[in-house]
Amino acid sequence: MDPTAAPATSARPRGWLVEPARPDWLRRRPHAHYYVLAAVCIGAFMGQLDASIVTVAFPTLQRVFHASVESITWVGLSYLIVLVAAVTAVGRVSDMVGRKLLYTYGFIVFILGSALCAFAPTLIILDGFRVVQAIGAAMLQANSVAIIYLAMPRERLGRGIGIQGAAQALGLALGPVVGGLLLAAGGWRLIFIVNVPAGIVGTAAAWVFLPRSRDLHALTPFDWIGLGLFVPTIVTLLVAISFGHHWGWTSAPSIALFLAAVATGVGFVGYERRCREPMLDLSLFRRVPFATGVISGLLAYGMLFGAMFALPFFLERARGASPDQVGLVLTALPLALGCVAPVAGRLAEHVGSRPLTVAGMALASGMLAFVGLSQPSGWLLIAELGLIGIGLGLFIPPNNAAIMASAPRTQAGMAGGVLNMTRGLGTALGLALTSLVFGAVVADRTSVSATSKGFTAAALFLAVVALVAALLAAGLPGSIRMRHIDDTAEPPRRKWTKRRDTSGR
Repeated sequence: MDPTAAPATSARPRGWLVEPARPDWLRRRPHAHYYVLAAVCIGAFMGQLDASIVTVAFPTLQRVFHASVESITWVGLSYLIVLVAAVTAVGRVSDMVGRKLLYTYGFIVFILGSALCAFAPTLIILDGFRVVQAIGAAMLQANSVAIIYLAMPRERLGRGIGIQGAAQALGLALGPVVGGLLLAAGGWRLIFIVNVPAGIVGTAAAWVFLPRSRDLHALTPFDWIGLGLFVPTIVTLLVAISFGHHWGWTSAPSIALFLAAVATGVGFVGYERRCREPMLDLSLFRRVPFATGVISGLLAYGMLFGAMFALPFFLERARGASPDQVGLVLTALPLALGCVAPVAGRLAEHVGSRPLTVAGMALASGMLAFVGLSQPSGWLLIAELGLIGIGLGLFIPPNNAAIMASAPRTQAGMAGGVLNMTRGLGTALGLALTSLVFGAVVADRTSVSATSKGFTAAALFLAVVALVAALLAAGLPGSIRMRHIDDTAEPPRRKWTKRRDTSGR
């Protein structure tokens, strides 16, 4: 689109571009925002369930397609790369065209991608269909927190984000269990087919329960150059992180990819600073609560997924646990997170973000150090993993609320996109760095003593990561500040006019 083109005449969107109003009976209910929360939680649950359920099927996919481990990795990596690369751009678009619109159609794209994955005849085609699925997931994730932020009354923002965090944790916890049952019942295709009926329910709920979008940014030309620099930065960085240990961190492919990521990343930052309507408004990071919340969140997610990587090696190789036993033990962490998250969100409304986020990461850090040094087993290990989950549950909802509350309302989708991009980058960094620390100590992964030493090193490393996150969280605001909105009112239908935003934000 030519940015110098003359503004188009004012016109109302038609057909599938129209966000329908909620039914009058729902709009007038004093607790209509909880229907909004329910619709968003369906997407939050599905996204995390799909992420963990596919991992369980990797050995089956390797056997069915007669593929190498590296090839199977792309089933997960293709999804993660596209999700992380697209979610911020989708958030920017939703701030202009409507968050309800993109969230609802995100379900449809996710359903389509899931159905295509279920009938993929080859591994390469499956990877391609996972890209479609990831685009739908990006449309859901970029808007989920933004919708909650804009729909929940000020005094209930924390509990809303806490409940959404609980839905995500529940999906993460149930993924391995549900995946195992579906694989036993009908094979790997069922793990994708299960998304179709759930997605249909989510689409209907979003279309009916979500209010029309409010506080939208002016319609401006999209920053295609910024996107063109951002995508290769993310792709090269994630590929280098994911395969650096396998190729060797000083190998030619690893060095080339890291250099490419730095070059395109510098170009992206330089261009976004000059662009009048950037895809990612870098001025958001000048806000201390936003910047510290994003960085500490990245460290927290890295700690979580790093622990989920190291623990199975320890339990299987050093404790002799079976895969199903490992799955049950690991469930303690996300289940505890899910139970505590709504409570933490509600507490944040009264005591503020800072004490909960600092205490949560300090607790997780202490428990990781204790687990790494004492290497417990049985119920003691389950209890300690539960305490780590409690620490994360205390941290994530207040941190997310502080990030969203520090962003302008017209950039809620962009802020939500950055928040979810942080989760993806934290996942990749946590897995890669924990694998590096673990592998540096463990020369022979079949050795019990070597595995124990590697786990201790990895756990202590993750404890330091959590401690740094706690120190950064001390910079979060003491309270969540947000304007109260009239939840029963519907905004007017959007007039799609192309105009510059002169607000200076």
